[in-house]
Amino acid sequence: MRYEYKDSKLGAILGFSDDIKSDEERFSTTSKTIKFLWNRNKCPLTVQIDGMDLELLPNQIITVTYLQHVSYSKVQLPLTAILFNREFYCIFDHDSEVSCNGILFFGTQDIPIITIPKEQLNKFNLLHDIFIEEFSTSDNIQGDMLQMLLKRMIIMSTRLAKEQLMVKALGNDQIETIRKFNVLVDLNFKTKRKVSDYAELLHKSPKTLSNLFAIYNQKSPQQIILERIALEAKRLINFTDKQNQEIAFELGFTDPAHFSRFFKKMTQMSPSEYRENLFLMA
Repeated sequence: MRYEYKDSKLGAILGFSDDIKSDEERFSTTSKTIKFLWNRNKCPLTVQIDGMDLELLPNQIITVTYLQHVSYSKVQLPLTAILFNREFYCIFDHDSEVSCNGILFFGTQDIPIITIPKEQLNKFNLLHDIFIEEFSTSDNIQGDMLQMLLKRMIIMSTRLAKEQLMVKALGNDQIETIRKFNVLVDLNFKTKRKVSDYAELLHKSPKTLSNLFAIYNQKSPQQIILERIALEAKRLINFTDKQNQEIAFELGFTDPAHFSRFFKKMTQMSPSEYRENLFLMA
């Protein structure tokens, strides 16, 4: 099943598919969209994100943005997807409503994998069915109704993500700081490389951020910044024709040799070696 709501005046799109591998090319557009990918099968399946295999177990959901490169070439089972663009629902403008940025979308180095508990599965399946029902009801408030359902999907998933992916000892204010840090890194990593840059934006001390992330995970704020730069470098090598020097300048390095040293430190390979390795694996 494939459904699409489109507002041509706004350029807004909301897409729904129970087999995104087959339906992806049938949507008006999938560029600049954010996606929920949901394995509703009884067996695991494999999705490739940025060239890496990711196993999605039954009743697990992942979220991806337009910054990530998704391939369904290894998907052998129907994969449910909900996709939307900023014109349909802007998660930045509505962050105060859904509090999902930095948890579900943008700024997380690891793909957030959410497991739907058995006691909540009926609730998610019901939402799935209501989506289909609403797509079949064409009237002048259809867009508002679909937006409301999408918002509910985001909130339900964010609650699970906070419960499953965040450290229980963290308070709401600390979670908010982590969320905002993650988003700020994703938006500014090309120009801001120091923890102090982000601490200033968050009105915190660098030591406060370091202590908070020591509780949250084993990566320091500085490591998260550096890994975000390295991730973007790998994406540009993997999915564009840009040469090493172009990539270096795009990522804010004034000296390509400095970029090459940085990349080797982060990946144990020079950019050229990484590129050659990709060619051998193809």
